[in-house]
Amino acid sequence: MKPFLHKTAAALALSLPLLVGLTGCAGPQISDYAAEKPVLDMRRYFNGTVDAYGVFTDRSGKVVKRFTVVMTCSWQGPPGAETGVLDEAFTYSDGSTDRRVWTLKRTPDGRYTGTAADVLGEAAGEEKGNAFRWGYTLKLPVDGRVIEVQFDDWMYLMNDKVLLNKAVMSKFGVRLGEVTLSFVKR
Repeated sequence: MKPFLHKTAAALALSLPLLVGLTGCAGPQISDYAAEKPVLDMRRYFNGTVDAYGVFTDRSGKVVKRFTVVMTCSWQGPPGAETGVLDEAFTYSDGSTDRRVWTLKRTPDGRYTGTAADVLGEAAGEEKGNAFRWGYTLKLPVDGRVIEVQFDDWMYLMNDKVLLNKAVMSKFGVRLGEVTLSFVKR
């Protein structure tokens, strides 16, 4: 074998396990949670009043904002094709407030779509086992302008009262920070 080909083959042989290892780190999939209990039914959990307590952390992990949310939730429509309204009233630690009203639609296969005034286009989500994965682009006001940021939002049902939520916020694939929430159903 020529020296060049030998070095190329050796480099390929050394990098192949690294490539295989990296492709295996693509992140969790909603199907990974299909057997987990208790089973999350978004329509059942987000029905009535739900309180939430959360923080936003920047890339370094520093808490930038603390907030509480009171959600008033309801569902209507035929089984398997319900429409839900999640009315979220935010109160931040600095005393400021905000509101987001989600309109969710459920399809018979357990998938969801959703819209809100500050969401670009349509959010898409799916529930399996105790988990729900929700992806959307939020129009976020920052320093007098609006930027569009992507949310990869994961929720995990702990019991019939507590749901944990972790969302990664990014722009152009660069992680900007995380939102961590604890929901408590009244």
